[in-house]
Amino acid sequence: MWESLMLLVGIWLLFLLLAVYYLSQVPIPGLGRWRDTVGEHLSAEGRARAMLREVLSEGEYQQLLKYGYLEVGSPSIEQRVYRIPGAGGLVRVYDRGTAVMELCLQPAEPLPDGDVVVLHKLMIEGNEQEYLAKANHFAPGIISLRCHF
Repeated sequence: MWESLMLLVGIWLLFLLLAVYYLSQVPIPGLGRWRDTVGEHLSAEGRARAMLREVLSEGEYQQLLKYGYLEVGSPSIEQRVYRIPGAGGLVRVYDRGTAVMELCLQPAEPLPDGDVVVLHKLMIEGNEQEYLAKANHFAPGIISLRCHF
């Protein structure tokens, strides 16, 4: 029974790979645009990863990979840390280790996640007061409480 199921799954995967290969080779109206869009997205993600490597220190980059967020210390408020999520979401602000607020600040146009991380980091380090003025402020955890019924 188990062997039959594995054989069936293997055949299905082979068929799927052949279909994807065929679709990538055959000129189908509209598919070229889709292929270009996917290529642009992958290219943008690659450039965003490269920029992350350039802008972040090795420790910051490893933190982002390991924990899924980047912590940026406040340049003007002692013991304040901004926790920037690597895959989108609200920036959580900690004062002396306690979450005090969450911030929402998004670019006008969609950007790869890596670019958004760099955007937050550079805005905080470059002009923290303007960053705080532009962001929407929420009590910590209030958004996640609203999302669970």
